[in-house]
Amino acid sequence: MNNNDILIRLRYALDIKDTDMIKIFKLGHLEITRDELRVLLTKQNEDDELPRDAVCDNRTLEAFLNGLITFKRGKPPVKNGVAPKPTFLITSQSNVNNVLLKKVKIALTLTSDDMLDVLRLAGVYASDSELSAILRKEGHRNYKECGDRYARNFLKGLAIKYRE
Repeated sequence: MNNNDILIRLRYALDIKDTDMIKIFKLGHLEITRDELRVLLTKQNEDDELPRDAVCDNRTLEAFLNGLITFKRGKPPVKNGVAPKPTFLITSQSNVNNVLLKKVKIALTLTSDDMLDVLRLAGVYASDSELSAILRKEGHRNYKECGDRYARNFLKGLAIKYRE
């Protein structure tokens, strides 16, 4: 699953309009136009030759996820007169799904039980320890890489939960 696909599925699951998408990107400190957004939200095939601006890179996806947290939960409190900078956790393509689950969990204020329920809606039965391993920090001894199957089914479960 590529980053464009993640954006498309997340947008559908949470029923986010174009204007809200642009606001979310802006809250994530990335200015984007409606035309650029439409290009990002086009379905991409793995073997297609894509123009460079059509591919959603890791930085763009994480800017959206950071903006989604701010959009759903409000601006973080200012400490010592300085607003905290958003954290960028995606270091490689292998941990994109882990960061996706963590940041969506924060944005929607989901508990681990809520996340397991969302996965069950999509027909995936994971244990609490499996989910805990996926949500751990990369480098932790119990860290487990989140596969596309979990991420895809989590987004499918969100769509079932929020669109019905």
